[in-house]
Amino acid sequence: MAGVNKVILVGNLGKDPEVRHLEGGTAVASFSIATTEVYKDKTGTRQEQTEWHNIVVWRGLAEVAEKYLKKGMTIYLEGKLRTRSWDDKEGHKRNSTEVVGDTFTILSKKDSPSSGNAEQTDISGPKTGDDLPF
Repeated sequence: MAGVNKVILVGNLGKDPEVRHLEGGTAVASFSIATTEVYKDKTGTRQEQTEWHNIVVWRGLAEVAEKYLKKGMTIYLEGKLRTRSWDDKEGHKRNSTEVVGDTFTILSKKDSPSSGNAEQTDISGPKTGDDLPF
């Protein structure tokens, strides 16, 4: 049976995307998104819990992210979870789980991140399967 690996996030960018280009010219952008859950605890006190999600987008989508995404903007993002492993400088095994974005929609203008008048821009990456270079 095939599995499903699908992530949907709506949140705010914690910083501008950082874009780098690999040896072959492939663009990769990294940024973080904060999602906040608001609830009332047993005493009725309002609580907030914020989670930070590390996002990676590739190729054309990375270039679009670099051009249009700015810190504080609200976006809708779809992607999948990936875990990377590597050895650090001291030889210890490290793991990192991130969301590899397939598509995102900008829900706010860059000059007014919390604006109630959301401007939507749909941006999708190519559906090329799992040909990521890591």
